[in-house]
Amino acid sequence: MKIIFNQLILSVLFGFFLFSCQNSTNNKKVEAVSAEQLSAEISKKLPEQPIEKEHPGKSVYKKNCLTCHQSDGSGVPNMHPPLGPGSWIEKDPEELTAIMMKGLSGQIEVNGQIYKNHMPSQAKLTDEELADVLTYVRSSFGNNLGPVTADLVKKVRSGR
Repeated sequence: MKIIFNQLILSVLFGFFLFSCQNSTNNKKVEAVSAEQLSAEISKKLPEQPIEKEHPGKSVYKKNCLTCHQSDGSGVPNMHPPLGPGSWIEKDPEELTAIMMKGLSGQIEVNGQIYKNHMPSQAKLTDEELADVLTYVRSSFGNNLGPVTADLVKKVRSGR
């Protein structure tokens, strides 16, 4: 008898549950929407975001400079100097170009810190690539310095 009573209670509860779920939809019908319609609707509601074009010197930096000077230009303490304000980046663009072409070895001081590691020559880069990477570094990492032109790089390369 107890089993039948329990089954009856469960049946009533289950029926109540089914009935309450069925009525909660209020018999609303949902129409199918194509992927194009859905995409268009979503696009309308998203704010316009300008597409930021990457500086051409950034890709040159990533390939040739990032390992030593790091993605944020902070360098590696006691090994590779930072490229931010107060660093050699503030030097004359012709001198920077010459350093990039010839490399650099020996002891240097940057922001009161001594560095002794060797920087290899980057003369393999084209005039445009050297100008791009120097311009990128001079306008990144907290720097706000002017651009370096491919003509200046060509002049330094030729020794004029």
